[in-house]
Amino acid sequence: MILEQYITVASVILIFMCALFLLSVIVKRNDIADVAWGTGIFLVGLVSYIYGPQSDYTLLLTVLGGLWGVRLTTRIFLRNIKKGEDPRYKKWRDSWGKWFYVRSFFQVYLLQGFLMTMVGYSFIHASIYSEGFQIGTLALVGSAVWLIGYFFEVVGDYQLDKFLKNPANKGKIMNQGLWKYSRHPNYFGEVTMWWGIWLMVSMFPLSYIALISPLTITFLIFRVSGIPMLEESMAKNPSFQTYKEKTSVFFPLPPKKIV
Repeated sequence: MILEQYITVASVILIFMCALFLLSVIVKRNDIADVAWGTGIFLVGLVSYIYGPQSDYTLLLTVLGGLWGVRLTTRIFLRNIKKGEDPRYKKWRDSWGKWFYVRSFFQVYLLQGFLMTMVGYSFIHASIYSEGFQIGTLALVGSAVWLIGYFFEVVGDYQLDKFLKNPANKGKIMNQGLWKYSRHPNYFGEVTMWWGIWLMVSMFPLSYIALISPLTITFLIFRVSGIPMLEESMAKNPSFQTYKEKTSVFFPLPPKKIV
């Protein structure tokens, strides 16, 4: 049952990513893969809901996935449309040469599609095992955790975007609002949301399998394309070292006093 449902979802995501790849070739922008990240994971939830036993439980999970995915896609789209292709993809376009499109298809689009199904696996798991379950204490606790995460991501992104739009802040490090307590409050929110989603499915049979969802997003943010990449990009800014010494890297904590 798990395999059958996973194959159904994965097939839809494969079609979605192939269409995105063709679009990237036409518009010559590989960073549409970043725009589609939130939509793709929401699609995992939506397909799981449609092809599974629909209930209040799976509807709630799908709505939460939609709120997260649509907002993230909209934000990245509006940010990227105002500028050229992301420097990472420009670099790959030059260094991969004649193999650029082949490597892009496998290394960017297919890989990202696979990761979408991993992060969104909790939706698949719920669609299989939630039949007969009512929204109870764990679902409410998980929803509350998700809301905390959503607050940190939405407010953190809003504060950062507002800071970056002010020309007077060019070259400065964002250390206001939520960013005073965490160097990455939006990533804290992201990870918190997916652990909240897992809490909501933790009452179902074999829920340990669904741990792949929060563990995957936590690994990506801590070790791959989240915190390490941003910290490296800020490392050359003289103000960053002071900010780094005072401010928690992830969990929101009171700033340290530097003696």
